[in-house]
Formats: sequence, structure tokens, C-alpha cells
Amino acid sequence: MGAADGGSRVVLAIETSCDDTCAAVVEEARIRSNVISSQAAAHERYGGVVPEVASRHHLELLTPVVDAALDEAGAELGDLDAIAVTRGPGLIGALLVGVSAAKALAAPARLPMVGVDHLHGHVAANFLEPDPLEPPFLCLIASGGHTLLAGVREPGGFEVLGETLDDAAGEALDKGARLLGLGYPGGPAIQREAERGDPEAFEFPVAMSRDPSLDFSFSGLKTALLYATRELSEEELAERRADLAASYQNAVVGQLVAKLRRALEREPWPAVALGGGVAANALLRERVGALCAERGLPLKLVPPDLCTDNAAMIAAAAQRLEPTAYPGYLAWDAWV
Repeated sequence: MGAADGGSRVVLAIETSCDDTCAAVVEEARIRSNVISSQAAAHERYGGVVPEVASRHHLELLTPVVDAALDEAGAELGDLDAIAVTRGPGLIGALLVGVSAAKALAAPARLPMVGVDHLHGHVAANFLEPDPLEPPFLCLIASGGHTLLAGVREPGGFEVLGETLDDAAGEALDKGARLLGLGYPGGPAIQREAERGDPEAFEFPVAMSRDPSLDFSFSGLKTALLYATRELSEEELAERRADLAASYQNAVVGQLVAKLRRALEREPWPAVALGGGVAANALLRERVGALCAERGLPLKLVPPDLCTDNAAMIAAAAQRLEPTAYPGYLAWDAWV
């Protein structure tokens, strides 16, 4: 993924890749506004994100969310240097809502646009205040849809060093929470339940531990939890739910940290950063913090509201990319 020279000074960004409707105004590294409208309650009854439901909610929410972002920033369209939007990866219908809205805002004002890779956004969250981190650094991105190790050598892009071969870490936590009857979203629910449990009570597999690559796999772990719950009666499951949650969370975090350690052993990265919704997990932050302390490396931990999907990170990525002038972006599509 290539870098670009320069960047836009004041950017309005739109992010609709999944189930959060987001807009933000960012000036250089300073966040002037960052509005997030979560759809978690709308999808809770289904135990996961329903793409069509997400798209319809984006249609309803995007205009007020953008208005709120501009109002909070004290900005108007005439104050902007560019409009940025997530083009992928994500849910195609949800992405198209954001891309179409960005075009509708940019074209009448003849503003340039910047199309942003969602994963680059998670990397770029580390460029924002307070204490912006500049490359080079190693970034672990773990979210509901993606899990990968990114080598960040320049602000305008990143290199994929390893990625999940099946489920993402956040997806594994969501599915695990569903198996344990803990509701949605799964990551926070499992973390709350795990606080009462013993992480050593159940022995779950840490996949790919002997594989020399930096890739991840979580599907076998999910299956192991399924079998563990089937062996318990309803009463036993209720009694052991906290232990199961703690042991399951321990296995998810264990694999993430093991691969991060391996990546640091292969190349002397000067700093480490976390990105994605799972980066808000307290156990992951603790374990990565201990690993970095052990190796004498600085660790960048962005605030929790910049870990989950948000538009400020999309604006931060856009600052490092070349804008496309009107009318070049009118034919843009989204990608998955």
C-alpha cells in the first residue's frame, strides 16, 4: 500500500463499514469532533450484525451524524480541505451508503475526496493526539472482522505480516459469548463475565502455536468451546460460565500475544501499537504491556473510542493520502 506526499489540513470523514454510523472532523492530528452512533441495540436480538439492517440504519442516521460532527467542530463545508470516506473492506451495502453520501457532500462544493482502507484507519488512529506515534512501528489490529499484524514503515500505508485464516478475534469473542448466553456484543460481555472466573479452569487450544508463520486461526477455539458447553448440564453451565469465559478469553488473547511476540523476535521494531475493537480488551492491553515492558519497547494505546470503528481514524489516514479532485471520484465504488 503506497504512501502519498502531503495531506489535507481539515478533513470531514465518514465511516460506515459495519454497524456504527460515524463522522468526524480532524485538523492535522487534532480531533475537532468524532461522532459515533452505535447500532448494537438493533442487532442484539440477532446475536450479530445483519447487513441489510445495518445499511438501513446508516441511511437513517448518517445525515444527523454528519450534521452533529460539523456542529461540534464549529465547521461548515466551506471550511474543509477534503472529504474522506471508508471504501472497504466491510459490508458492501453499508459501505455504499457512506461512499454515496460523501460524493453528495463533496461534488456540489467541488471538494476533493480521499478513499480510505478501513484497516489503514485502525493503523492511523495511532497518528492522532494525544501523543501521536509516527512510523516505524508494529501494529496488532484485532476487531470483529479483521485480525492481522501490520508493519507500519510509512504513514501512508502498511505491510500485512500475518492475518487470520478464518475467524477474526472479535468474531470469535462474539460467537463465544453467544454459546455462553452472554449476549451481543460479545467482547465486552465475555470480559465482564471473565472477571469472576478462573482463566486456567479450562484448557482451550491456542491454534497455530507451532506454525512458523505470523498467521492466526480462531475457528478451532470456537469449536472447542462448543464441545465444552455440550458436556455440561444447564445447571453446570450456569455455575461454570465465568470460568469458561475467562479461559476462552485467555486463549484468544494468548494467541494474539504469541504472534506479536514472534513478530518482534523476527524484526527489531522500535514501538508497538494496538488497533481495532478488541484492542480495548483489558487483558490484551495488560499482556501486550507486559511484553513491551519485557523488551523495553514503547506501547501506544489509543483511547477506547478510537479502538472501535470511528471516523476520526479514517480522517487520520486520509491526511497521509493523495486526494482525488472533482470529478474523478464520481465513479467510485466500494470494495469488500
